[in-house]
Amino acid sequence: MTDNENAKPAKWPLAIIAIATFLSLVVFTLPLTTLDAMTAALALSPEEQAWIMSGMPLGAACGLLTAGALGDTHGRRRTFVGGLWLTALASIAAALSPSGVMLIAMRVMQGLGSAGIMACGLGLIGQIYTGPDRRHAAAIWASSIGAGVSAGPIIASLLLPVGGWPSAHWLIAMISALLGVMAMLRLPESPRTGRKVDLPGSVLLIVGLGALLSALTEARLGSVALVVALAVIGLFLILTFIWVERRVGNPILQLDLFRLPDFNSATIAAFASGAGVLALVSMVPTVLVRGLHVAPIAAALILVTWSGMTMLSALGARFLPDRVSARQWVIVSLFGCGLGQFLLIGIGGDSSWMIVLPGLFIAGVSNGILNASLGHEAVQTVPADRSAMGSAANNTARYLGSALGIAMISIMIANMQGEAFFTGWHEAVIVTVGFSLLGAASMIFLSKRSVSEA
Repeated sequence: MTDNENAKPAKWPLAIIAIATFLSLVVFTLPLTTLDAMTAALALSPEEQAWIMSGMPLGAACGLLTAGALGDTHGRRRTFVGGLWLTALASIAAALSPSGVMLIAMRVMQGLGSAGIMACGLGLIGQIYTGPDRRHAAAIWASSIGAGVSAGPIIASLLLPVGGWPSAHWLIAMISALLGVMAMLRLPESPRTGRKVDLPGSVLLIVGLGALLSALTEARLGSVALVVALAVIGLFLILTFIWVERRVGNPILQLDLFRLPDFNSATIAAFASGAGVLALVSMVPTVLVRGLHVAPIAAALILVTWSGMTMLSALGARFLPDRVSARQWVIVSLFGCGLGQFLLIGIGGDSSWMIVLPGLFIAGVSNGILNASLGHEAVQTVPADRSAMGSAANNTARYLGSALGIAMISIMIANMQGEAFFTGWHEAVIVTVGFSLLGAASMIFLSKRSVSEA
């Protein structure tokens, strides 16, 4: 067998991982254009609507580190395939949901399934590809994120006349099952350590993050007493999680990694991108619909200016000059995201929808390069046998940042009318720009520290 013949199968793993990642982002964006149909069919309350929007990222953020630990100890392919099948089963149950409560639960389960896909997908890329091929694969993986965000709301809208809001869930179930079979046949398995998974740590982290993210979600519509109680419980469980992780032999998160400046910088940058550009741009359709009275499907198409450019620039990131490191590109792209975000401050009561296009374009180009570079840094800054943990930590930081940012923005514009609505939006722009700039500044500081320690 020739070297070329040996190299050809490497295309299959990248295709499967990229399509599965694309699908996870489609799942994330489904409610953007189907929430009204769900509300009409299931008589959803405002609180249930908020939970449907938050359920999937809640499940993903809670499950990513556990999925990474499962991948590193019991096999990345096995965990990746498990995530696909969990997504398929949860999507079937979501399509059959007779009530808002069941649909919310299935959205959380879809998030847990996506956690297995996201954590071990990038870990598998780190395992299969090396050198320039890894950077190319990370760019393809990052472009699938932008593609999923672009396609998800449009796919859901087009399927509404076919079979209502459940039709998108049926499609996701079928594709997930097909990918699960292909992954078993085409993806290589990683070495298994045979060590026990840190189940106490996993439970503490999932429940602790769940309580904290629930507090953020309830802050929009819940009582102050409930929010405070959830926050206190969450903080207590997270502190207990840290105590446990320092004492177990096989933690789901090696706390010693936080002694590495490179790991810290990649994690902080991921959090900043979530709390900054991802959170702000995710709320642009809401501002277009509520503030400028744009139709929901039109708002989804306008958002393609950002998500489409994210996909294209991530794909083109492989052509960036190698003399500039991935870390340097992260810094540059965070500044670019901050500029694009700041341009969105021009939205006002008398504005045309076209005023958002320059900001969305710049933020999209910058975000694509950021995703590709962060994907590379996530697996470069940890030992090879912990690449799934590095990927999971990076994605957890991103989801936590976006949850925080979206909740914060929602509070700023909630129940606002007229000029007060746009004043809240302008304040949200400033705050989220601050997150992006702080992320870039932290990356510069920690990079200098890493060089000095070397």
